[in-house]
Amino acid sequence: MIQTAPITTIMRALADPTRRAVFEQIVNSDEITVVELTRASTVTQGAVSQHLKALKLAGLVTERPEGRKVYYRAEPEGLAPLVDWMSHYGTFWRERFADLRTLLKEIDP
Repeated sequence: MIQTAPITTIMRALADPTRRAVFEQIVNSDEITVVELTRASTVTQGAVSQHLKALKLAGLVTERPEGRKVYYRAEPEGLAPLVDWMSHYGTFWRERFADLRTLLKEIDP
């Protein structure tokens, strides 16, 4: 069982555009190696490895070693705190817009 990271860690991990691109490549693959990620990227293998480290610490990817290769895959449960946070604020804003709509109807008879 993966322990979910705090929302701040997840947001920091996904804030970097290169890291988001690496994450998206992983999400679009069943499993993928660092070599494959590097080929599809504009950064070095060392940089890809650093991005993978941040994604692992945030609980967004897991790794599976096999011989000399390590395969990475997305961990959907890692996004749960972010989804929960967004859902909370989605409800907040829907309520505010409903209140605004009511107020505007009262002002304009």
